[in-house]
Amino acid sequence: MRMFVAGQEAHGDLEFAELALGIDIDLFRGPLESETAGERAAREDAARDVLADLRAEAEAGDEIAGWDALYADALTRTVPFLRSVRVHLARTGEAA
Repeated sequence: MRMFVAGQEAHGDLEFAELALGIDIDLFRGPLESETAGERAAREDAARDVLADLRAEAEAGDEIAGWDALYADALTRTVPFLRSVRVHLARTGEAA
């Protein structure tokens, strides 16, 4: 089954949510793969700017931007499961 949002085809659930909500999940949550300290700092800086813009739009009366700001803010507090497992395994070593 093919999924379309605003005329664009979504290839998977995450892309569908990104197109529907207008939020780049990886920007706020972080990528599933590792990133350098510089990449992380740049991503977090961009995420802060986008979140500030969403909050400003919400204060100006844009209800959708307000909901998007809440969702984006919540994403910043998550850790992708696969990344958290890799960190945990690296710290504990392999099971015997």
